[in-house]
Amino acid sequence: MLVEHQGQRPAIDPSAWVAPTAVVCGDVTVGPGCQIGFGAVLVAEGCAIVLGRQVIVRDHAMLRASGRHPVAIGDHVLVGPGACLFGCTIEDEVFLATRATVFYGARVRRRAEVRVNAVVHVRSVVAEGATVPIAWIAVGDPATFLPPAEHERIWAIQQPLDFPRTAYAMERLPDGGIDMVELTGRLAAAAAAHRSDRVLD
Repeated sequence: MLVEHQGQRPAIDPSAWVAPTAVVCGDVTVGPGCQIGFGAVLVAEGCAIVLGRQVIVRDHAMLRASGRHPVAIGDHVLVGPGACLFGCTIEDEVFLATRATVFYGARVRRRAEVRVNAVVHVRSVVAEGATVPIAWIAVGDPATFLPPAEHERIWAIQQPLDFPRTAYAMERLPDGGIDMVELTGRLAAAAAAHRSDRVLD
């Protein structure tokens, strides 16, 4: 399904294929030879999503650009089933495995791998040819790879990367938390902008 959002329409190369149950919404460019699988969702809200040549987006993957963070994917990239990409850059020949997550402002460099259930945190950079192990977290620039049990070490690197400011342009509260009333209000307003979307033939 192709959807126009705030006057922006997807541009799909004639050689690409989009599954009938996928949703491609807004300023999304799908390059030559790309394949968008069943149930995949690509939503551009404010900034664009651009897929290069022969990008394979598997079933139920989700790509989302925000008003501050585009999604840019190079050539010959595999985005695995259930993977989630938020406002990030993926260079050429990258393998993102099943349920991999890459957050705002992050970059995964050429020929790197992010394995099953692994996470690349905000503003983190995975080096060319590197591999983030299964279920590990890549955090920092250059990224350090740590297992989930290393929470304190992850937090020591992650905290100055400032997820709330990077993702939502919000300051942390004095106790370190996030004002959820403000956050959900912002997200609700962004979602409400889709009420005037138009499904394209």
